[in-house]
Amino acid sequence: MQEITECKNGLIGFSYWVASLILSNIHGGGMISSRKLSDLHPTVSKMAADFLAKAESEGIDVLVTSTYRDIDAQDALYAQGRSKPGKIVTNARGGKSWHNWRVAFDVVPMRNGKPIWDTKTPENFELWKRIGGIGKSVGLEWAGDWKTFREYPHFQRTKDYPNGFPR
Repeated sequence: MQEITECKNGLIGFSYWVASLILSNIHGGGMISSRKLSDLHPTVSKMAADFLAKAESEGIDVLVTSTYRDIDAQDALYAQGRSKPGKIVTNARGGKSWHNWRVAFDVVPMRNGKPIWDTKTPENFELWKRIGGIGKSVGLEWAGDWKTFREYPHFQRTKDYPNGFPR
């Protein structure tokens, strides 16, 4: 694998991404679904850390629920609510999620040690809006702003890929 170095635009070379995807699929033989910030692209990892610090400074306890997912883990999540039991939580198949490219992460706010997934009550909705604002303030895109299939827990940094996924 080539040495990992930052490029001019702050992105790691594509060969690293390909190698990481290949290695993730042979590493231990199982699906990988990480919660570690260190599994994110370094630029996004720093933004996520800044996001968490800012949320904490505003008195909001946030738990990271997902960072990097390999293709198999993404496909399993995509199957949820379709060919497997559960609610549909993603429209992205494996290889078509920014989690697969290490530039996206999901969170949930915690209140009294319990996750607040609900967005229907005014109090909870305002909490999610505050979290979305914090993410945007550190340069992340918040999926709570999407017009279709809003994903309040999802943040990503994709502006470095204006033409879609790395090729």
